Amino acid sequence: MSSQDRSAGRPDRRGPRTDGPRRPNPRGGPGGKPPRGGAGRPTEADHSGQRLTPKSPRKPEPAIADGVTGKELDRSVWTQLRTLSKENAEGVAQHLVMAALLLDTDLDGAQAHAETAVRRAGRVPAAREALGLVAYRQGDWAKALAEFRTVRRLSGSSHLLPLMVDAERALGRPDRALELAATPEARTLARDERVELAIVVSGIRRDLGQLDAAAAGLQLPELDPRRRQAWSARLFYAYAEALLALGDQAGAREWFGYAVDADESLETDAAERVDELDGVAQLDLLSDVERDEDDSDSPRPRD
Repeated sequence: MSSQDRSAGRPDRRGPRTDGPRRPNPRGGPGGKPPRGGAGRPTEADHSGQRLTPKSPRKPEPAIADGVTGKELDRSVWTQLRTLSKENAEGVAQHLVMAALLLDTDLDGAQAHAETAVRRAGRVPAAREALGLVAYRQGDWAKALAEFRTVRRLSGSSHLLPLMVDAERALGRPDRALELAATPEARTLARDERVELAIVVSGIRRDLGQLDAAAAGLQLPELDPRRRQAWSARLFYAYAEALLALGDQAGAREWFGYAVDADESLETDAAERVDELDGVAQLDLLSDVERDEDDSDSPRPRD
């Protein structure tokens, strides 16, 4: 999973819908009323209007970079593509690879490839996930959440739950986010996904002013500075933020330092946070010195 908003991120009270779209009303209109133009049948004008309405031109598919074959995808994704024809599966795979390659550098390009994959394979979970990840990176939280819900409905997997909770938080619905994080599906997540969920929930707790809970929720077995996992830097960083919110500057400085050591790919600004805290300490030290100098310059009382 990609790096999330470090201190931050963002449900129907019962969580995302998993029952699919509603069935159309058998009588055609809202509330069971037939549409205008007669007893539920379109008029001749309706037919002519449909014929005269121009169809939207099909967008040209974005180009595939040299060397991208689609074979770069995990075997699990290729399993999903088996429902497609061989030619279509290969094309969708290439667009999925391109979307992943461009996700960090060109969101518009990633979006074009993800949308193409969805047009060609709208019921393939990996295609909907790609489009959801692009929307998430763009800050289009509602669209991201809708796509992630579709992925869960199509695949039965809840691996995107941390991002769904984060999207709910970003939409300003912390209570719904916490309810979603507490669903039984959360207990089925893999270890790295549980860590990411804990980071998001800690941020929500801080948003709500629940500072002790924000720190306690990150005191996991994985909160070990001797460990070096893909999520270690983000976990250490989030814990430092929680300590800082509690007013523990020394503890925050220590854990921001651990985050710097673990952040080999520079996902966080932990080094800057360390400098900030060191600067605060330096300013405090200078203030003490200045106060001492002021005291030394002041006249001493006579014996």
